[in-house]
Amino acid sequence: MAKLNFGGIEENVVTREEFPLEKAREIMKNETIAIIGYGVQGPGQALNLKDNGFNVIVGQRKPSKSWDKAVQDGWVEDETLFSIEEACEKGTVIQFLLSDAGQIDLWPTVSKYLTEGKTLYFSHGFGITFNDKTGIVPPANVDVVLAAPKGSGTTLRRKFLAGEGLNSSFAIYQDYSGSARDKIVALGIGIGSGYLFETDFKKEVYSDLTGERGTLMGALAGILEAQYNLLRKKGHSPSEAFNETVEELTESLILLVGENGMDWMFANCSTTAQRGALDWRHKFREATEPVFEELYESVASGAEAKRSIELNSQPDYREKLEEELREIRESEMWATGAQVRKLRP
Repeated sequence: MAKLNFGGIEENVVTREEFPLEKAREIMKNETIAIIGYGVQGPGQALNLKDNGFNVIVGQRKPSKSWDKAVQDGWVEDETLFSIEEACEKGTVIQFLLSDAGQIDLWPTVSKYLTEGKTLYFSHGFGITFNDKTGIVPPANVDVVLAAPKGSGTTLRRKFLAGEGLNSSFAIYQDYSGSARDKIVALGIGIGSGYLFETDFKKEVYSDLTGERGTLMGALAGILEAQYNLLRKKGHSPSEAFNETVEELTESLILLVGENGMDWMFANCSTTAQRGALDWRHKFREATEPVFEELYESVASGAEAKRSIELNSQPDYREKLEEELREIRESEMWATGAQVRKLRP
């Protein structure tokens, strides 16, 4: 692994240059990769692995919407698409890509097929880290590994098709075979990772849960709503409030940040915008730091895991989720957004 400097700190990183796709295929040439779950991460990882020349099958319940989606994506029943039980039996690598609640529900079934020498693969450290709540305790005679793309499965697939990639983290929880590292790095390359940085299951899930609830999703949604609501209250029109809160962010500024950093974005804005942003960032950081402290402690204590398991396991969870999403979708702010998107040149 290469040692790369990240802001003055050296970290171990696997790059495509030192671990090319050909090497990954060679390591996995005798393995059958069974994708269990075809929801968020499953399609992107399965299709990328298949297109990269790996031996992949999909296990899914039938009938279900996910089964139908797998068929639409080109998986063939009794050839590359099987019941969950049959796929688990055939697979030497079981990629357990169901939701966290789904993993808990299906673990008694999947665990029966974890015979000696197989590999159990996760893309999230939740089930293992919080196994006192999930009951997911693998047998000692299998490898247990993790590769977590830094983005959704949809983004992973789109970038792959565009000839690009997402960076991923990887971790090893259990190395029974002595070759778990080679296998998980090969799988990480196979799913379309750019570079792979090393972590462990606990750090992955702590950072992931904090990020999702924080700047990646929860905090972002909250702060956008706060600014939009303020502008509307002060008499600005819906289109003006949305454009100055969301549209300019998503269509211009965040792209500059992704391209070359926050200072690059500042450098490409007016001097008035620069001055205001540089002054006010401190206020926002100081205001939100206590919230992030509270959030991280909630993650580390297991409270977030407990809440997720309890709510996501309820039989009417999807109906309640759709109602919450509908409330956002039909709010003035995001209804305005739908109209603004139609008007993009």
